[in-house]
Amino acid sequence: MAARRLAATPMTGPCILAIDNGTQSVRALLFDLRGDLVAKAQVALQPCNAGRPGWAEHKAEGYWEAVCEACRRLWLVAPAARGGIAGVAVTTQRGTVVNVDEQGRPLRPAITWLDQRRTDLSQVPRVGPLWRAAFRLARVDGTLRYFQREAEINWIAAHQPDIWRRTHKFLLLSGYLNFQLCGRFVDSAGAQVGYVPFDFRRHRWAGARDWKWQALAIRPGMLPELAPPGTVIGAITPAAAAATGIPAGLPLLAAAADKACEVIGAGALAPHVGCLSYGTTATINTTSTKYVEVTRFVPPYPAALPGAYSTEVQIFRGYWMVNWFKEQFGDRELAAATEHGMAPEALLDRLVEAVPPGSMGLMLQPYWSPGIRVPGPEAKGAMLGFGDVHTRAHMYRAILEGLAYALREGKERIERRSGTRITELRVAGGGSQSDAAMQLTADIFGLPAVRAHVYEASGLGAAIAGAVGLGLHRDFASAVAAMTRPGRAFEPDAANRCLYDQLYRRVYLRMYRRLRPLYGEIAAITGYPPPR
Repeated sequence: MAARRLAATPMTGPCILAIDNGTQSVRALLFDLRGDLVAKAQVALQPCNAGRPGWAEHKAEGYWEAVCEACRRLWLVAPAARGGIAGVAVTTQRGTVVNVDEQGRPLRPAITWLDQRRTDLSQVPRVGPLWRAAFRLARVDGTLRYFQREAEINWIAAHQPDIWRRTHKFLLLSGYLNFQLCGRFVDSAGAQVGYVPFDFRRHRWAGARDWKWQALAIRPGMLPELAPPGTVIGAITPAAAAATGIPAGLPLLAAAADKACEVIGAGALAPHVGCLSYGTTATINTTSTKYVEVTRFVPPYPAALPGAYSTEVQIFRGYWMVNWFKEQFGDRELAAATEHGMAPEALLDRLVEAVPPGSMGLMLQPYWSPGIRVPGPEAKGAMLGFGDVHTRAHMYRAILEGLAYALREGKERIERRSGTRITELRVAGGGSQSDAAMQLTADIFGLPAVRAHVYEASGLGAAIAGAVGLGLHRDFASAVAAMTRPGRAFEPDAANRCLYDQLYRRVYLRMYRRLRPLYGEIAAITGYPPPR
């Protein structure tokens, strides 16, 4: 594991320690009550590897070890900060699961959200006839089958029955880290994103008669206690204090999943404000107190605001594509960045700026992984319009443009389903640090694109939940108002906006529909991706 540190800034009052366990790294972040980042330490995670195509696992203990290392490095940056910490809040990547025994020890590697294994329908629990009939009548019996095949619970129960018999609790990564910190099996209701028996409308475990209990091989006692975001769920144990350097006895607070925290960390509390996340998974989210299914029969995720919903559209492996490009084609930029002590992304921005808007007709559909219903399980990525004029610079710009097209399509789906127009954009995540990406986002959406005031928006969202739970801010609205503010705004260029609008409407919106049959043929011939 590699580590990076950020020099500390002077503390001006109590701080919240936010632990942000993402897909590529773990960050220990100190925020003050104005939302300023006081100090940061970051530990890179080794890539997931389960030895089979489409599988993705990570040593569960490795996540905890990275948390401990990040915290210890934080105290080297800010040795005096420990005395000013008021509480701790955890936010993590979503959908990564950990089986533990009665002592909270992992029984197998964590299956991460990137994993694509699935269970044969002959090996999943049988749903009762009444529920099966209800799904057939609603013409969504495919959704039931998809849920059962994708659920990690069912795969482990079918393929590793001994581990499943020994499983005391089935936790999401957030629940596992909370246990390591406070010794209790407890998690935030705002972190429950995955194939678990969760009631997404009421933000609690599903009721006894819910179909999910029949569809999954799990019992209620195997799940942790749930608490709303912004509540105290425990205290840092002496063992956790010895491992991390966090003072023992500090309150541990419920936050939410990383995307939910990122939304409030970017200041997007109202349904007319869209939050674009340019992270490993690229998303567009709005926060709403109204239950809205943007994709029919796919529930909205819980927001970091208690009782609210996150109307989200995802592009799996979104800004993962940027890392992919960097690893496959960015040798020159990586070498030059190392030589001159620069971030490779700053040099990659020069590639974007060397190419005109529209990438001289090179169009990318960013479906490196299938989505949830939209796109379908057969989806693949595609590039159209390639010619002898195109270079890797055109390819890189086309990746950024394709992601923005896909998220604009998501924006329009959210607007149609919610009845609320999105009139403001906040942009967070690693990709938001690119001026070139921000400008083409403004041009493609035809709206000002406003960067969050801090890059670590998900960590800030966790800190906001912590500040509310400790009474340091009155409520979430006042905490968001005090701890977030707009960063740099990028205004759309009229000529670029016109060009992009034509490419989006006349080309991009037609690509998936026309390529979908070919994707299906590719899968049938090659066997990849395997059928769901």
